[in-house]
Amino acid sequence: MNKDSTEKRADGRAPDEMRPASIEVGALKFADGSARISVGDTIVLVAASLESRVPPFLSGTGSGWATAEYAMLPRATSTRSRREVSRGRPSGRTAEIQRLIGRSLRAVLDLKAMPDKTLTIDCDVIQADGGTRTASITGAYVAAAQALGDLVLRGEIERWPFRQQVAAISAGIVDGRELLDLEASEDQGAQVDLNVVATPDGELIEVQGTAERRLYSRDELDHMLVLCTSGIQQLAAIQNEALAPIMGDVEAALSKESRGTAEPRDEKSLWGKPE
Repeated sequence: MNKDSTEKRADGRAPDEMRPASIEVGALKFADGSARISVGDTIVLVAASLESRVPPFLSGTGSGWATAEYAMLPRATSTRSRREVSRGRPSGRTAEIQRLIGRSLRAVLDLKAMPDKTLTIDCDVIQADGGTRTASITGAYVAAAQALGDLVLRGEIERWPFRQQVAAISAGIVDGRELLDLEASEDQGAQVDLNVVATPDGELIEVQGTAERRLYSRDELDHMLVLCTSGIQQLAAIQNEALAPIMGDVEAALSKESRGTAEPRDEKSLWGKPE
């Protein structure tokens, strides 16, 4: 770092400190799974929907599918933006973000464990103050886990489809310092912007790093990745806390099923040898 790493940011955070984050599960009444995620002043509402169909290219393969859509409400920011539906198509930014969300989920899903099911994630940004794509991915995992957990409890799938947990966070270089979890004003002034999608174990799914106003070194990239890994571990703990009641039921159901039904025993074997 070029500046004192202990110097506080404008909002009082340390360079390696996340914004306060929380996740509410089941925020929507009718969705198969849902979550409301807040990261600082960024708020995203995520809905998961399951359908008993797959795209034509997967027909007959025994595989499921996962995809996502993303949108920002007109007053999610300080000025009103037009709804993209009024323009006739999503913007390039929107299309790129929803593809990122879908890729991030498919990277950690065993699609064969959810045969002939399509999981659709809808991410709607209620309020945007930086990190909307990363918050969407983090919330998408929770909403998807709730929806898929319900499939397990209903006996519609036989094993847990997620191979790994996934979360995402941003980092960047602002005024020569590597910072974790940029809020909007930091993002707007960033010299380098980085978004990282990964598992809590540090396995990378996607890294999006852009030099905005200057080049950056391998050492700076490595340090930002360390910051993001720490942030993703913290987000994973928040995900786990939110999902704990659901996952307890899922684990109990899978454990019961794995034991199976006991083989009938001959009546004589139920009694010990007479004395």
